[in-house]
Amino acid sequence: MGFLKTFAGSPAALLACLAAGALVGHFYPGLAAYATMLSQVYLGVVSMAALPLLLVATFFGLRQTMGLPHPERRVLMIAGWAAVLVAVCALVGTMVGAVAGPGRNLPSDVRGYLGSMVQASGGEAENSEMFLIAAESVGADPSEPWFLQIIPDNFFRVLADGRSLGILLCAILFGLAFAALSKSQNGALTGIFEAIYRALEIIISKVNLFIPVLVFGTAAFFTAETDANTVVAMQSFLICFVPLSLAMSGLAILVIGKRAGLPFLQVLAALKAPALISLTSSSTTASIPDTIEAMSTRLGFSRGIVELITPISSVFLRCGSALYYALLAVFVANLYGRSLTPDQLMAICAGACLASFASAGNNSFANVGFAGMVLTMLQLPVEAALALFVAIDLICEAPRNLLTLMFSCVLMALVSGGLPSERTVVADASSPQAPSVVRFAFTRSDLMIAAICSVAVMLLIIVLGIGVGMRRTADSVGWGGFPAATVAQANIETRQ
Repeated sequence: MGFLKTFAGSPAALLACLAAGALVGHFYPGLAAYATMLSQVYLGVVSMAALPLLLVATFFGLRQTMGLPHPERRVLMIAGWAAVLVAVCALVGTMVGAVAGPGRNLPSDVRGYLGSMVQASGGEAENSEMFLIAAESVGADPSEPWFLQIIPDNFFRVLADGRSLGILLCAILFGLAFAALSKSQNGALTGIFEAIYRALEIIISKVNLFIPVLVFGTAAFFTAETDANTVVAMQSFLICFVPLSLAMSGLAILVIGKRAGLPFLQVLAALKAPALISLTSSSTTASIPDTIEAMSTRLGFSRGIVELITPISSVFLRCGSALYYALLAVFVANLYGRSLTPDQLMAICAGACLASFASAGNNSFANVGFAGMVLTMLQLPVEAALALFVAIDLICEAPRNLLTLMFSCVLMALVSGGLPSERTVVADASSPQAPSVVRFAFTRSDLMIAAICSVAVMLLIIVLGIGVGMRRTADSVGWGGFPAATVAQANIETRQ
């Protein structure tokens, strides 16, 4: 077991598994199906344990947060910083895309190849690729009203279906009610949940020892099923997105180190385990136990805040997706020769934020479909996103998940410092003070945070409804029915 733990935590060993899987997929493509089966087993077991862990971790985080002074202000502070971090990623993606210009001035043969892919969107190849990682896809009933997918009427059903949004909402409501009980009333149940919590942590930690198997299977499948010409044709996007995601992740580590008062390498070593899991696993919830351990035990941040933010951010805080959607929209606009004005760039930034929140509860290839929200705002064909980006999504998924994890840790570091009023008290603790007077008043910063968070919550509810409605429309009508595909191909061929 010690060897497996060392092997699974070694970047060199994971790179070796990646190379081995690529070789198997290239020379023995028939074996890729068996390698994919091993990956599906891993993802199935992780989802089985991670979803209940999301529930229990949210419950414990809420219980501890509600025991702190001014819990409502802390929750508003968390929501406000989360909205800011997502907006920052969308803005950086839009600005870098406008400057770097992915998809601009492509050779005529590359444009022709991409145009043929767009015209043939919805073909057999895309369907087979989307089938790879379906362990966490949300199995929504098309006949069910969209609001029941956000506010479920049966907790056990959403838990069985794996609907992260419904599970999280139930956990929050139950946690708030449980925190209102006295210790004598909730003592027995707390002990039971504690045992369940530790058992689920053990299950996920043991399953994560087989991450090399997932890396091998994913590499074999991707090499066997993906045309190398597609990756080459999309290299202008990949060269922009992957390094930018890694650079922003490194910047996030610097911020965490500054808040913790620790050097960069020490913070990097503490976050090594969850970072490797995010890079190699398509599940955003698989890294929850290691993230809680790293941020609370190793880096010293408040465990209650960490246990509250970690599961919620794995569902809602899609910073990596916000960056991805912004660059995707700029790439498609450049591909179709669209000169973006400042107003359109701002629309891309806002649309990327909305799409990232709307994609909450979805992982892997399901994220690509929500890019249609941004492309529709610019009147660009959605087929371009489905045809071009589904083919390379396995490459984009790793840096996207890593950036989401690192910015979630930044949120924990920012919030763990306490409320502004608490930090002021700590700074002035050494000076003599007059007897304190209790005042029921709000500062300007409190009102600003409350206003921002109220707007963010209203927008989130609206966007979630739009996202679920778009997904239902896509399920019943199909993205392939978008009539702009033929026009898109004609535009590309005209500019060759």
